[in-house]
Amino acid sequence: MGILDSLENNPALRSALGQLGAAVLPAVLNELLGSNNQGGLSAIVAKLQQAGFGDQVKSWLGNGHNLPISADQLRAVLGNDTVRQLAARYNIPVDKLGEILAQELPKAVDQASPQGHLPHTA
Repeated sequence: MGILDSLENNPALRSALGQLGAAVLPAVLNELLGSNNQGGLSAIVAKLQQAGFGDQVKSWLGNGHNLPISADQLRAVLGNDTVRQLAARYNIPVDKLGEILAQELPKAVDQASPQGHLPHTA
């Protein structure tokens, strides 16, 4: 086990990264969901549906349990360059940002769709 492995598995470091992610999460989501190059929340939802994640999206839009999406799946839909640029802009490791987005995007879609569908302005 190398020093990087021990740092990666260090609970204090993992906690600090989690706090960092929580601190910048609103800014990252706002930029991603309001981004002209991604087209906003509706466009991201459409991309996810086109990429075969319709069941997940349907669960996020509806009431009840949100089906998960992995960081890798989300990164594939959003594009590696987009995720890397966001990670660099907010000084968050790419893998950590992917995890945060995979956890928070379903919640964001769920909150933006209380009636089971996104508003036309999303």
